[in-house]
Amino acid sequence: MTPTDPRLARRPVLTWPTALLLWLLPGLALAHPHGWIDLSVRLLLDEAGRATALYQSWRMDPFYSLVVLEELEQAGGEAGLDAGLDQLGGEIRDNLRPHDYFTELSLDGEPLALGEVEEYTVLARDGRVEFHFRLPLVEPRALAGRTLRYRVFDPTYYLEVVHEAEGDAPRDDALTVSGARACRTRILPADPDPERVMEAAQLDRTDESAPGLGRHFAETGEVTCD
Repeated sequence: MTPTDPRLARRPVLTWPTALLLWLLPGLALAHPHGWIDLSVRLLLDEAGRATALYQSWRMDPFYSLVVLEELEQAGGEAGLDAGLDQLGGEIRDNLRPHDYFTELSLDGEPLALGEVEEYTVLARDGRVEFHFRLPLVEPRALAGRTLRYRVFDPTYYLEVVHEAEGDAPRDDALTVSGARACRTRILPADPDPERVMEAAQLDRTDESAPGLGRHFAETGEVTCD
C-alpha cells in the first residue's frame, strides 16, 4: 500500500511515543485501532505434506514506519540503520512471544500448539518497516482431507491486522502454500457482532479494551488439502 491508500482516511495517526510504546513495552493495553499491519502468510509443508510452520510477513503502516525509521536513523550512529532494525526485530519478537505471536491456529477445529520463533528479520522497503518471521508448529501435522485455519490479530485491537489486498479483496498471494499440490486457500472476512463494533467505536486512546477484543475483528485464513 502507498500513502495514498484510502484506508489512511479512516485510521488515526500513530505518534512516535505511541508507536515506540506499542512495540517495545510489554503488556501495553490500549484499544481501538490506531494503526494497521498488512499481512501475508505462507504455510510451509515438509516432504510428507505435513504442515510445519507459518511464515508471516507484516508490513507496518506508513506513519508508524516513518517515525520508526527517522528515530532509528537518528539513533543509529556508526552502527547505522541495519543495526537498529535488527535490535527492533528482537524487541518485537520478544514482546510477541507471550501472546503466541498474535496467532491462533487450528486443524479441523482443534487448536494447534505453536513453537518459538527463532528465524526473523526486520527490514525497510519502499518506506515501510517489514517484520518477517517463521512461526513453527510444535509438531508437524498431516493435512490430507483436513482444513487448517488461522487468525492473526492484536488482542487489544490497538492494531488492525489485515491481509494484503487489492481494492476490497485480499490478494491471491496474501495466503500461499509452499510445496502443496492439492491445497485450496481462501481468506474469510471478519464478521464482528454489532455489540463488539460499538464497543470498539467507543474506545479512545486512553481506554483499555476487554481481553480478546481484537479476535472479533480478525480475518480467517483457511487451507484445505485433498
